[in-house]
Amino acid sequence: MGYVKPSPIQAECIPHLLAGRDVLGMAQTGSGKTAAFSLPLLHNIDPTVKAPQILVLAPTRELAVQVAEAVTEFSKHMRGLNVVALYGGQRYDVQLRALRQGPQVVVGTPGRLLDHLKRGTLDLSNLRGLVLDEADEMLRMGFIEDVETIMAQIPADHQTALFSATMPEADSSYHQTLHERSTGSAYSVKPDHAS
Repeated sequence: MGYVKPSPIQAECIPHLLAGRDVLGMAQTGSGKTAAFSLPLLHNIDPTVKAPQILVLAPTRELAVQVAEAVTEFSKHMRGLNVVALYGGQRYDVQLRALRQGPQVVVGTPGRLLDHLKRGTLDLSNLRGLVLDEADEMLRMGFIEDVETIMAQIPADHQTALFSATMPEADSSYHQTLHERSTGSAYSVKPDHAS
Protein backbone atom coordinates (compact mmCIF):
# COMPACT_ATOMS: atom_id res chain seq x y z
CA MET A 1 0.00 0.00 0.00
CA GLY A 2 3.00 2.26 0.25
CA TYR A 3 2.59 3.40 3.87
CA VAL A 4 5.87 4.05 5.63
CA LYS A 5 4.56 6.02 8.59
CA PRO A 6 1.06 7.14 9.53
CA SER A 7 -0.23 10.52 8.45
CA PRO A 8 -1.20 12.90 11.28
CA ILE A 9 -4.91 11.94 11.11
CA GLN A 10 -3.98 8.24 11.14
CA ALA A 11 -1.61 8.65 14.09
CA GLU A 12 -4.33 10.47 16.04
CA CYS A 13 -7.35 8.31 15.16
CA ILE A 14 -6.16 4.73 14.83
CA PRO A 15 -5.27 4.18 18.52
CA HIS A 16 -8.63 5.58 19.69
CA LEU A 17 -10.63 3.53 17.18
CA LEU A 18 -8.68 0.36 18.03
CA ALA A 19 -9.53 1.00 21.69
CA GLY A 20 -13.23 1.16 20.82
CA ARG A 21 -13.63 4.90 21.32
CA ASP A 22 -15.70 7.26 19.19
CA VAL A 23 -13.76 9.84 17.18
CA LEU A 24 -14.55 13.25 15.73
CA GLY A 25 -11.78 14.07 13.26
CA MET A 26 -11.01 17.12 11.22
CA ALA A 27 -9.14 16.20 8.05
CA GLN A 28 -8.78 17.52 4.54
CA THR A 29 -9.11 15.43 1.38
CA GLY A 30 -5.90 13.52 0.74
CA SER A 31 -4.93 13.37 4.43
CA GLY A 32 -5.27 9.60 4.72
CA LYS A 33 -8.55 9.66 6.64
CA THR A 34 -9.99 6.66 4.79
CA ALA A 35 -7.17 4.49 6.12
CA ALA A 36 -7.51 6.22 9.51
CA PHE A 37 -11.01 4.82 9.99
CA SER A 38 -10.92 1.74 7.76
CA LEU A 39 -7.88 -0.05 9.14
CA PRO A 40 -8.89 -0.08 12.83
CA LEU A 41 -12.56 -0.84 12.09
CA LEU A 42 -11.59 -3.67 9.72
CA HIS A 43 -9.39 -5.04 12.50
CA ASN A 44 -12.50 -5.59 14.62
CA ILE A 45 -14.65 -7.26 11.94
CA ASP A 46 -15.71 -10.90 12.14
CA PRO A 47 -15.54 -12.12 8.50
CA THR A 48 -17.61 -15.20 9.39
CA VAL A 49 -20.63 -12.98 10.11
CA LYS A 50 -22.20 -12.32 6.70
CA ALA A 51 -23.94 -9.08 7.67
CA PRO A 52 -23.01 -5.38 7.69
CA GLN A 53 -20.66 -4.61 10.57
CA ILE A 54 -19.31 -1.28 9.27
CA LEU A 55 -21.44 1.41 7.64
CA VAL A 56 -19.78 4.38 5.96
CA LEU A 57 -22.00 7.30 4.95
CA ALA A 58 -20.67 9.54 2.20
CA PRO A 59 -22.31 12.63 0.70
CA THR A 60 -21.74 11.73 -2.96
CA ARG A 61 -21.69 8.65 -5.16
CA GLU A 62 -18.13 9.47 -6.22
CA LEU A 63 -16.89 9.48 -2.63
CA ALA A 64 -18.87 6.32 -1.81
CA VAL A 65 -17.23 4.49 -4.73
CA GLN A 66 -13.78 5.84 -3.81
CA VAL A 67 -14.12 4.78 -0.16
CA ALA A 68 -15.49 1.34 -1.11
CA GLU A 69 -12.54 0.79 -3.47
CA ALA A 70 -10.07 1.83 -0.76
CA VAL A 71 -11.68 -0.43 1.86
CA THR A 72 -11.65 -3.29 -0.65
CA GLU A 73 -7.93 -2.72 -1.20
CA PHE A 74 -7.22 -2.51 2.55
CA SER A 75 -9.12 -5.76 3.16
CA LYS A 76 -7.93 -7.77 0.15
CA HIS A 77 -6.09 -10.27 2.37
CA MET A 78 -9.05 -10.76 4.72
CA ARG A 79 -10.62 -14.00 3.55
CA GLY A 80 -14.39 -13.89 3.17
CA LEU A 81 -14.76 -10.14 3.61
CA ASN A 82 -17.07 -8.30 1.21
CA VAL A 83 -17.56 -4.58 0.62
CA VAL A 84 -20.52 -3.05 -1.22
CA ALA A 85 -21.21 0.52 -2.37
CA LEU A 86 -24.86 1.65 -2.41
CA TYR A 87 -25.72 4.89 -4.18
CA GLY A 88 -28.33 6.42 -6.44
CA GLY A 89 -27.99 5.94 -10.17
CA GLN A 90 -27.01 2.29 -9.82
CA ARG A 91 -29.59 -0.41 -10.57
CA TYR A 92 -31.34 -1.91 -7.55
CA ASP A 93 -30.97 -5.49 -8.83
CA VAL A 94 -27.18 -5.07 -8.85
CA GLN A 95 -27.27 -3.73 -5.29
CA LEU A 96 -29.67 -6.44 -4.10
CA ARG A 97 -27.39 -9.13 -5.53
CA ALA A 98 -24.43 -7.58 -3.69
CA LEU A 99 -26.40 -7.35 -0.42
CA ARG A 100 -27.38 -11.03 -0.69
CA GLN A 101 -23.65 -11.87 -0.63
CA GLY A 102 -23.59 -10.74 3.01
CA PRO A 103 -21.17 -7.80 2.90
CA GLN A 104 -19.52 -6.88 6.18
CA VAL A 105 -18.81 -3.33 4.98
CA VAL A 106 -21.43 -1.09 3.38
CA VAL A 107 -20.50 2.31 1.96
CA GLY A 108 -23.28 4.51 0.66
CA THR A 109 -25.07 7.77 0.23
CA PRO A 110 -27.77 8.62 2.78
CA GLY A 111 -30.66 8.58 0.28
CA ARG A 112 -29.92 5.15 -1.15
CA LEU A 113 -29.18 3.68 2.28
CA LEU A 114 -32.56 4.95 3.50
CA ASP A 115 -34.26 3.38 0.47
CA HIS A 116 -32.75 0.00 1.32
CA LEU A 117 -33.68 0.34 5.00
CA LYS A 118 -37.29 1.20 4.10
CA ARG A 119 -37.48 -1.74 1.67
CA GLY A 120 -36.06 -4.10 4.29
CA THR A 121 -33.11 -5.04 2.08
CA LEU A 122 -30.46 -3.64 4.44
CA ASP A 123 -30.21 -5.01 7.99
CA LEU A 124 -28.01 -3.03 10.37
CA SER A 125 -28.65 -5.14 13.48
CA ASN A 126 -25.04 -6.47 13.50
CA LEU A 127 -23.43 -3.07 13.00
CA ARG A 128 -20.32 -2.38 15.07
CA GLY A 129 -18.98 0.77 13.42
CA LEU A 130 -20.50 3.86 11.80
CA VAL A 131 -18.46 6.39 9.84
CA LEU A 132 -19.78 9.76 8.72
CA ASP A 133 -17.29 10.81 6.05
CA GLU A 134 -17.28 14.47 4.99
CA ALA A 135 -20.00 15.24 7.53
CA ASP A 136 -19.74 18.94 6.75
CA GLU A 137 -20.70 18.22 3.12
CA MET A 138 -23.61 16.00 4.18
CA LEU A 139 -24.85 18.81 6.39
CA ARG A 140 -24.41 21.40 3.64
CA MET A 141 -26.31 19.17 1.19
CA GLY A 142 -29.24 18.80 3.61
CA PHE A 143 -28.76 15.15 4.61
CA ILE A 144 -28.94 15.66 8.39
CA GLU A 145 -32.47 14.21 8.74
CA ASP A 146 -31.56 11.21 6.59
CA VAL A 147 -28.44 10.61 8.69
CA GLU A 148 -30.44 10.85 11.92
CA THR A 149 -33.04 8.40 10.55
CA ILE A 150 -30.28 5.94 9.62
CA MET A 151 -28.61 6.34 13.03
CA ALA A 152 -31.91 5.52 14.74
CA GLN A 153 -31.79 2.07 13.06
CA ILE A 154 -28.33 1.22 14.38
CA PRO A 155 -27.69 -0.75 17.59
CA ALA A 156 -26.86 1.52 20.52
CA ASP A 157 -23.63 -0.40 21.16
CA HIS A 158 -21.53 0.74 18.21
CA GLN A 159 -18.53 2.88 17.51
CA THR A 160 -18.86 6.18 15.62
CA ALA A 161 -16.24 8.07 13.64
CA LEU A 162 -17.17 11.43 12.19
CA PHE A 163 -14.84 13.19 9.75
CA SER A 164 -15.17 16.70 8.42
CA ALA A 165 -12.90 19.12 6.55
CA THR A 166 -14.36 21.99 8.58
CA MET A 167 -16.23 22.19 11.86
CA PRO A 168 -18.78 24.95 11.41
CA GLU A 169 -21.24 25.62 14.22
CA ALA A 170 -23.92 23.71 12.31
CA ASP A 171 -21.83 20.55 12.71
CA SER A 172 -22.52 20.78 16.43
CA SER A 173 -25.69 18.72 15.94
CA TYR A 174 -23.59 15.87 14.51
CA HIS A 175 -21.09 16.37 17.33
CA GLN A 176 -23.91 16.31 19.91
CA THR A 177 -25.33 13.13 18.36
CA LEU A 178 -21.87 11.55 18.50
CA HIS A 179 -21.56 12.30 22.22
CA GLU A 180 -25.12 11.19 23.01
CA ARG A 181 -24.65 7.83 21.29
CA SER A 182 -21.08 7.31 22.48
CA THR A 183 -20.52 4.05 24.33
CA GLY A 184 -17.32 5.34 25.84
CA SER A 185 -15.31 8.49 25.46
CA ALA A 186 -15.48 10.52 22.28
CA TYR A 187 -12.28 12.15 21.09
CA SER A 188 -11.93 15.19 18.87
CA VAL A 189 -8.77 15.21 16.79
CA LYS A 190 -7.51 18.00 14.54
CA PRO A 191 -4.08 16.77 13.39
CA ASP A 192 -4.06 19.06 10.35
CA HIS A 193 -3.72 21.95 12.77
CA ALA A 194 -1.24 20.30 15.13
CA SER A 195 2.17 21.86 15.54
